[in-house]
Amino acid sequence: MKIATFNVNSINARMENLLPWLEKVKPDIVLLQEIKSEDSSFPYFDLKLQGYEAKILGQKSYNGVAILSPHKIKIIEEGLPDFADENARYLEALVNVKGEDFRVASIYLPNGNPPYNDPDDTSKFTYKLKWMEALFRHTLELIHQPEPVILGGDFNVIMTDNDVYNPELFRNNALFRPEVISRLKAIEYQGWTDAFRALYPLPLNGYTYWDYAGGAFQNDTGMRIDYLFLSPKAADRLISCEVDKHPRGQSKPSDHTALVAELR
Repeated sequence: MKIATFNVNSINARMENLLPWLEKVKPDIVLLQEIKSEDSSFPYFDLKLQGYEAKILGQKSYNGVAILSPHKIKIIEEGLPDFADENARYLEALVNVKGEDFRVASIYLPNGNPPYNDPDDTSKFTYKLKWMEALFRHTLELIHQPEPVILGGDFNVIMTDNDVYNPELFRNNALFRPEVISRLKAIEYQGWTDAFRALYPLPLNGYTYWDYAGGAFQNDTGMRIDYLFLSPKAADRLISCEVDKHPRGQSKPSDHTALVAELR
């Protein structure tokens, strides 16, 4: 079973790249973030022609998450349980792949940095911490589910110095603050396996994001902020996990690229 997570940074702007990628890679499950589309404008028909059903939690112009699969998708949660949120950031489903259920969640964790015009505004960082605490409570339940569980998405967290091209530039960034790192580690310590790091220990960087400016992709000045976390029942099946840089090198790409894992 092949599963991918991919922040597409506006699905309607990336279809020219996404459809050939689906045809080439043929993932069984795709977790998308930042689709930036409501239901009425989502490209269901084009994806259906490619053989993929889509379930979304959309939002106009911002955020938005989706789950794609050629297999049956059953939505379990739209939004984090017991957390009031006007933003579309969490979608959980059961996907039946060849007769077996996999529980998956597409996650777009808040960035947390202040607005450019008000650097002293801490409200977005507070929101990020509360969101992560709600995720912690839910993952504590998810890890005990009977199905293999995969949490995938753009977590907006840089875990270590090796996960960003210049750590000193990001010490005060909301992606790299100790409060944020500790909260994601707390989730990991519940028993979740970081699929990429399980196969590729430090110091390999595994970048999944490169800014559009300054030739970041060409110079590999990136960061690792997209993850696939596996419950023990999923981790036992892990065969491979690779950063697929091909989509990032195409014309009009997302600033992220796909992370793809294969499970038995």
